[in-house]
Amino acid sequence: MVTALGAEFERETGNKLNLNFNTVGSLRYRLKGGETTDPVILSASAIEELEKTGMFVPGSCTDIGRTVTGVAVKQGAAVPDISTPEAFKQALLKARTVAYTYPKAGGSSGTFFAGLLATLGIADAINKKAVLGKRGHDVAQSIADGRAEIGTTFISELFPMKGVKVVGPLPARRHSRGQRIARGRHGFATHADQSRHPRTLDRGRPGAGFPVAHDPKRWQSVFGEDHVQAEC
Repeated sequence: MVTALGAEFERETGNKLNLNFNTVGSLRYRLKGGETTDPVILSASAIEELEKTGMFVPGSCTDIGRTVTGVAVKQGAAVPDISTPEAFKQALLKARTVAYTYPKAGGSSGTFFAGLLATLGIADAINKKAVLGKRGHDVAQSIADGRAEIGTTFISELFPMKGVKVVGPLPARRHSRGQRIARGRHGFATHADQSRHPRTLDRGRPGAGFPVAHDPKRWQSVFGEDHVQAEC
C-alpha cells in the first residue's frame, strides 16, 4: 500500500520518493543512530518512543492504519484448520516447513509468534523446520515459491504477494486484541526539508478521498463483510 500511495504522491507533487522497508526494530535502530529521513512509518509504540526524543515535528504523528497477524499457505494448497488454538497448533506441527520473521531482526510479528510458540509448548519442534525471513515480504515470498508450507506475518504483507492464499487471522483466544492488531503511525522528522512535507500521504487514510488500490472483497473473504467495513 505504501508503494501504491507513493506512486500517487510522486505524480501529484513531482517529488521522487526513496522508499526503505525493514522491520520496526531495524528502522528504529537506524534512526536512533542518526540516519536521516523525511516521513517515518512504524508501529505506534515505536513512533511514540521516538517522538519523546523530539525526532518529529510536533503534531505530525498520525495513525494511518491497522493490520492483524494472519496465516497463509501457497495458492492452491490444502487450507489448514486454524479455527481454534489447538487446531492451529496441530496445523503447525503437521506442516513440513513454517515461515515467520526472524525475531532477532526486530520484526513485530516474528517476535510475537516466537512467544506464541513458547506458550504453545512447540517452539523446539517448529524452530527445527522454520523458514525465517528478515521481513514479512520474505515470509510471503517463501510461501509463494513453496519453500514454506505455512507461514505467519501481518496480513497486509501477505495479500499483495501473488501465489499466496490468506487462511485467516490467528485464533483470537491465543492473544489479546492489543497484541493481535498492530497500529501503524507516521511522523515527519524535525530535520527534514519542510518544503517537501508529505502531508499528501495523509489522504491515503480511510475516508480521506485518496484512490487507494485495494480490493475489499479479498478482505471480506477472510474476515467477513461486517468486520471489513468496521476495520478497513
